[in-house]
Amino acid sequence: MSLLAEDTDVADLGLRWKPGFQTLGTAFLTHLRPTPLPDPYWVGHSESAARELGLPADWRQSDTTLSALTGSLPIADTNPFATVYSGHQFGVWAGQLGDGRAILLGETESGFEVQLKGAGRTPYSRMGDGRAVLRSSVREFLCSEAMHALGIPTTRALCVTGSDARVRREELETAAVVTRTSPSFIRFGHFEHFSANERYDELRALADFVIDRHYPECRAAERFGGNAYAALLEAVSERTAALMAQWQAVGFCHGVMNTDNMSILGLTIDYGPFQFLDGFNPRHICNHSDNGGRYAYNQQPNVAYWNLYCLGQALLPLIGEQEVAIAALESYKTVFPREFERCMGAKLGLADTRDGDRGLIEGALSLLAKEQTDWTIFWRRLSQHMAGADAQTVRDLFADTAGFDAWLLLFSERHATVPQALAADLMLATNPKFVLRNHLGQQAIESAHRKDFAGVATLLKLLETPFEEHAGQDAYAGFPPDWASSIEISCSS
Repeated sequence: MSLLAEDTDVADLGLRWKPGFQTLGTAFLTHLRPTPLPDPYWVGHSESAARELGLPADWRQSDTTLSALTGSLPIADTNPFATVYSGHQFGVWAGQLGDGRAILLGETESGFEVQLKGAGRTPYSRMGDGRAVLRSSVREFLCSEAMHALGIPTTRALCVTGSDARVRREELETAAVVTRTSPSFIRFGHFEHFSANERYDELRALADFVIDRHYPECRAAERFGGNAYAALLEAVSERTAALMAQWQAVGFCHGVMNTDNMSILGLTIDYGPFQFLDGFNPRHICNHSDNGGRYAYNQQPNVAYWNLYCLGQALLPLIGEQEVAIAALESYKTVFPREFERCMGAKLGLADTRDGDRGLIEGALSLLAKEQTDWTIFWRRLSQHMAGADAQTVRDLFADTAGFDAWLLLFSERHATVPQALAADLMLATNPKFVLRNHLGQQAIESAHRKDFAGVATLLKLLETPFEEHAGQDAYAGFPPDWASSIEISCSS
């Protein structure tokens, strides 16, 4: 029976809902209602995400929608729930976890799950309060939409709503709720939970659900002797490998790649202590809580494979033979370098890479790392140079101008047989002018704390079209101020 059966006041968002994850049964979830927050207000919203979800054009005009997306008013035809999962955190088995502050409303007929993050305690909150703070909610909202605009697979964020209700972290902060959407929020940790507890019937039901909904081609796969579960592991490995290549190419650091933060669909999920690189330091650690540097930028591809190995261990009762599971993981080792080379080739204006291009790519990375040159600005200026700007604008980024000139000569020689206009177009459409740097997010957050949300809206507009020039907004694409390096982002949110 729906938890909303006795309610007379419910919000109708204009969406049609269908059975989804909840059909797996109570072993996988707990039905509960969000905990209301007082006097909610809009902080930011994405019309792009609203259109994808299928919301009506006037969706934000109703106070009932505001209340509903803050968890203060039930939504018609939904039966909210939180899911259980387990996972490895910082390489250590953490046991049972689960949606500690995220409550899933359901799945729309268009195939998107809708989730309220920060909507109150659940049975899986452990010692937490089930809330999210405005600071982290604004960051997740902006970065979700920024990654989508960059063409990187990600969950999305429809909106952020705020409240003056207080939440204690390192200090008292105000509460907020992010409405997130995704084709699925299932994580590696969901599989680990049932496998670790030897609940193999539930493990099989979960795997079958994922295959039937998202990987139907695995049923017909001839590889692995028709073993659909091995085919699933291989497909997830390949999607994850492609995602890692895109992260590395755009200079994105996730910061907390625990197995419970890894999407079974190969999406970027759970934006916590993330960062886009400023100066290129391959060993950069963006998470202040990551004392050992497990999730440093240059470790992300290896950690992803480690996490996939954990997923393989979880699926082993279904796959049957360890050799088959290991074979299913092997494609990661070929897909990641291939996709990384493709992504980096596009940054260099090369639609098709050749054998010798790896040296050109590695030369650029070595050059940038030597002086910790700004990642985004270098690639954008190089793109503009290809479009006709003086090479001096790129040369000015380096103290070792001789080293840069030697590399630029190789770059120019490689482009001798490539149409310059096509290369320029590819580079300008691959190397963004705008990314969500930490200091930009911090400035928007500080304004939002004063209930001035114009900064959030302006930043969102730029991040939704990051490859456009946006005349008059160069300040958002400039070098970070000195104080940006002192911003500390941790797992606390």
